[in-house]
Amino acid sequence: MNLNSARQVWHDCGYNPFRSSLVGLEERCLLGTAVQITDRGVTADLAAHSTLAGWFQSVIDKIHPQVRVFGDFMYAAQRDEDIREAAEEVVYGMTLSKMPRMTALKKAKAVFVAKGVMYRYQHMHQGGQSANPDPLAKPETFRAWLFDHYGVRIESVRWAREWEGFIKTCFECCEDLDRMALSPVAGLIYEMKTAA
Repeated sequence: MNLNSARQVWHDCGYNPFRSSLVGLEERCLLGTAVQITDRGVTADLAAHSTLAGWFQSVIDKIHPQVRVFGDFMYAAQRDEDIREAAEEVVYGMTLSKMPRMTALKKAKAVFVAKGVMYRYQHMHQGGQSANPDPLAKPETFRAWLFDHYGVRIESVRWAREWEGFIKTCFECCEDLDRMALSPVAGLIYEMKTAA
């Protein structure tokens, strides 16, 4: 496991890059016999990876559950719909707590706007050390994406007054959660690199 960034470590500590016993079982079922393959080599890579992964998994397990689910949504090797939905609830709730009161109709649409912002944030911050462009930066493309994915129509009239503040606050909440999730992992990386 390379200790290049907290994002990469979060992903790698939940990922086992080595041949699993299930692969061997699958081959045995398909072929009717066991096939010996020497893909593990004679090095201690598996043990070293498992040891490092355990250290980082321990740090991640101590993070507050709402922050950890956001980190899992962003960087975990195995993600599912439950993690995505839980992270969306956290971001939506955090954003609502920072916004003035909304009408019920606007709240119903704001849920989907928050989902769209999380899609944008994830795209911008994964794989490129936060260097990817915003795929839906223009309001027209963002509104079209919301309609295509969720069937939610948001009007362009009064866009700046109605939605720009909510979207900005939503991005700020994502940044805060991201920072809270990655800082303990980055702290352990720093400790390991300075101790070596």
